[in-house]
Amino acid sequence: MRIVSARAALLIGTTLATFGAPAQAEDAQPERDYLPSDIVVTGDRDGYGNDDGSTATKTPTPLIDVPQAVTTITRDQLDDQNVTSLNEALRFVPGVSMETGEGHRDEVFIRGQETTADFFIDGLRDDAQYYRPLYNIERVEVLKGANALIFGRGAGGGAINRVSKKAIIGDSRVIGAASVDTHGAFSIAGDVGIPAGDTVALRLNGTYEEFANHRDVYEGRFIGFSPTATVALGAATDLVLSYTYDNDERVVDRGIPAFLGLPVEGYDETFFGDPDYNFSEVEAHIARARLDHDFGGGLSANATVQYAHYDKFYSNIVPSEALDTDNDGVADTVALGGYESGTVRENLIGQANLVWEGKTGSIGHTLLLGVEASRQNTDADRFGATLADPDVDLADTIFIPAFTTSFTRASTSELSTLSFYIQDQVDLADWLQVIVGARYDEFDLESYDIGNDFAASRKDDKISPRLGVIVKPQPNLSLYAAYSESFLPSAGDQFTVLSGSSINLEPESFETLEAGIKYAPRADLLLTAAVFRLDRKDTAFTDPVTNLVLQTGETRVQGFEAGLAGSLTDQLHVNLGYTYLDGEVRSDTNSAGIGTELQQMPEHQVGAWGRYDFTDNFGLGLGVVHQSSQFASYSNEVVLPSYTRVDAAAFYTVNDRISLQLNVENLFDEDYYPSAHGDNNIQPGKPLTAKLGVRFEL
Repeated sequence: MRIVSARAALLIGTTLATFGAPAQAEDAQPERDYLPSDIVVTGDRDGYGNDDGSTATKTPTPLIDVPQAVTTITRDQLDDQNVTSLNEALRFVPGVSMETGEGHRDEVFIRGQETTADFFIDGLRDDAQYYRPLYNIERVEVLKGANALIFGRGAGGGAINRVSKKAIIGDSRVIGAASVDTHGAFSIAGDVGIPAGDTVALRLNGTYEEFANHRDVYEGRFIGFSPTATVALGAATDLVLSYTYDNDERVVDRGIPAFLGLPVEGYDETFFGDPDYNFSEVEAHIARARLDHDFGGGLSANATVQYAHYDKFYSNIVPSEALDTDNDGVADTVALGGYESGTVRENLIGQANLVWEGKTGSIGHTLLLGVEASRQNTDADRFGATLADPDVDLADTIFIPAFTTSFTRASTSELSTLSFYIQDQVDLADWLQVIVGARYDEFDLESYDIGNDFAASRKDDKISPRLGVIVKPQPNLSLYAAYSESFLPSAGDQFTVLSGSSINLEPESFETLEAGIKYAPRADLLLTAAVFRLDRKDTAFTDPVTNLVLQTGETRVQGFEAGLAGSLTDQLHVNLGYTYLDGEVRSDTNSAGIGTELQQMPEHQVGAWGRYDFTDNFGLGLGVVHQSSQFASYSNEVVLPSYTRVDAAAFYTVNDRISLQLNVENLFDEDYYPSAHGDNNIQPGKPLTAKLGVRFEL
């Protein structure tokens, strides 16, 4: 297997070699990280506001100067809501709707674009299909619109980046947290920081969770730990090392089927699977090393190498359509199927960035030059489950007939990528900025379909531009307009195997036009609003008449979003958002004609959370999630009804070391269906659920 091309190895090696040059500014710590050190919470609450936009540019850029809509969930908000997984946190982000992910992975729609792979950690791809935890995460960022220049392939509707916790030199901490809810689910977590002299810091985060909810037979557990080390190699050079081990085991719950265009009534707790067969296990190892150096004179560089290994298996019995065999208007049977699947993935990614902040005459520049190379190896197999009688009686407890499994498919693939990018943030005047750049991506995919004995390979290269104009009538107000592109190669976002039909297809394209405003009435509060249009083109589909694969699929999403995040007063902290989306198919396909509404894209979304501290010891929190009705799939035949969920919380600080909190999810016990996987795997939301938590700090 080839790791990266010789060109990529040479370029990364050359960039790393520059760190050996003598520093010209021995008295300055590196401050030009694209993930600056000052984002890390050091014990005091930082609230819900965030002014760091560096992830969107890979340069030290305030969020108000980023010509793009970005939603951030801070560590304080995650703690106040007592959420422990990424999919729970994203429910409060308008513009993002949740797919059930077949009950075993994170899967989302961002501005109407479905993805299983546009997930990143510290700006590097984390694309395996699993549930991502938050115990070692400082904040979550959702960057909307096409993002190819920063993130490469995919990211057509947006990208989700997790900023990890890291060791801080001089910081000492022992923080623990535990919680239990009314279904019996519980979690314990620890965060320990250890200073090791003036130049070394260590930090360890770990957690153990057990899962439970209102659904019959659902259970599972999660184990995770993540040590990090920060080493100051000099006054201008830092090395950050980290390793994460995550192990997740849980029942695979595929939800409930539909009947007459709606979720089938009366079975929100019924498990449509086999308790002994529906199971998922994921083991993930992620190791990363990052080196930062400040050369002085406005020139800095960073380089990161990340290795990840994912081993995943899941098996499940799956419900299909509920049927009315008696013709009395009441569902009485349900069709079942099933399968099991295993995937082993190995990723190696190297990235290096050179940043220069300076002037040419009176014009200011923040210039970024970068290179990224990666190798991804994936082995996957699948076995189908054949039931003796696939149609079973609909009941509170589903009887699963005997079944057998047989080989369906297996594949192996190797993906090598090489990318170069350049970007310049130009200050033409105090009130006028321009950002312009482009990224070149080269893909080399080789795959072997073992079951069909079909070997294939394909090479693609794409250039993705980015252009933005920012007008600042005053320092705390910006108006912007931007254009960006992204693409997705024909093998899809998981790059598992090329088929005889996909091997000749060109990549899909995404184009985003966006205009917006950002206003900071106070240093820790940001108001944003944006209008946008996203065009997706060259989507492949099979012509129902000729049975040929065509590539003329086209969709368009237009919308508006607004947000307010930060502190309205010293006591009131909020993160409020609203999104309006209007999306439709603009070409005839085999599954959807012109005018078909996009799947799982509610027209209106509200995500709101706030906390008010009445005293230094007591505070209350309130949250609202609203989604208007949406179609479960492109068939436009099954509707997920609109809903409004209200959450609440109470916080009490016992003393300087101990605090208590009570979180209530779905305060008014709303019946709702927040997500689906097609028309017949619909996930019921939780009923009223209370969670009691305690946090201590030594």
